[in-house]
Amino acid sequence: MRFGYREACLRHDTGPRHPETADRLRAIRQGLSKQHGVAYEEGTLASREAVEGVHDPEYVAEIESFCADGGGELDADTVAVEATWEAALASAGLAQWAAESALDGADGRDTPFSIGRPPGHHATGDKAMGFCFFNNAAVAADSALDRDDVERVAIFDWDVHHGNGTQDIFYDRGDVFYASIHERGLFPGTGNLKQTGTGEAQGTTLNVPFPGGCGDAEYLDAVQTAVVPALERYDPDLLIVSAGFDAHRKDPISRMRVSTEGYGAMTEEFRDLAERVDAGLAFVLEGGYGLEALAESVRMVHEVFDGREALRPEEAPSERGASVVADVRETHGLGET
Repeated sequence: MRFGYREACLRHDTGPRHPETADRLRAIRQGLSKQHGVAYEEGTLASREAVEGVHDPEYVAEIESFCADGGGELDADTVAVEATWEAALASAGLAQWAAESALDGADGRDTPFSIGRPPGHHATGDKAMGFCFFNNAAVAADSALDRDDVERVAIFDWDVHHGNGTQDIFYDRGDVFYASIHERGLFPGTGNLKQTGTGEAQGTTLNVPFPGGCGDAEYLDAVQTAVVPALERYDPDLLIVSAGFDAHRKDPISRMRVSTEGYGAMTEEFRDLAERVDAGLAFVLEGGYGLEALAESVRMVHEVFDGREALRPEEAPSERGASVVADVRETHGLGET
């Protein structure tokens, strides 16, 4: 794979006790250091125009001013310093790079993966929250739609937290489909399966709110029988994976049980989907706070595009998980399995 990375992202300093630190990127790069076929691209900083495509201009100006004044706590979880402004533009710009590269034909071993920080999927159009300032995947999707060869973009979010910001930004837009598998009741508490979009966007939001304790079998069931069929029906020109790895069984802040192999299996499903619908495929880093698990999982995604076949779960999904997926399928008119 080709990874988007920029040193400016390390200078976003959240303090010694914060889970979202520069050590996350260092761990990923260390984990990839002995892998074949790894290349890095710096991308460019996102322009103000690109960021304002999905964020209120007054909000963007407020973040710029807040950082210029030295930063501080926007809320209990979201911390900024002066360097955060450049890091946030870098992270959004790297997501744009990933999307543009995918649309320009980068695939297979050149599939792009943006490993910027701060993450983005909790940032709404006018609010920073959940460690996020600018919604990187949303900026990338919105910018991609400016191209003549792009009419529809799909974002699939496998972070353990629901991407409330991404859903909110595109909830009434039919040109972006947002799908999420997340832990029900976890921060920020959004992502009900009955939330499906509004107006012309009806049916272009799909939420799979699993109870805690779900793992590979439940996730693959949701992907294979709900998310992939819905996205295949939507037929996007670009597929962005909001790739948070905090549903990993070794992550310290969730109760989910996804394994490293499970992330590999999901990667295979979306690689194959992108091929079937002839869509560009790009990955954008979101969460993941167990450093070893994060590094292992990103390495697994890379290895899938280097020819590795992930192990599939032998067990059937739990009744609780299967029930959620059945409800999602019914809500979205996906028929019986």
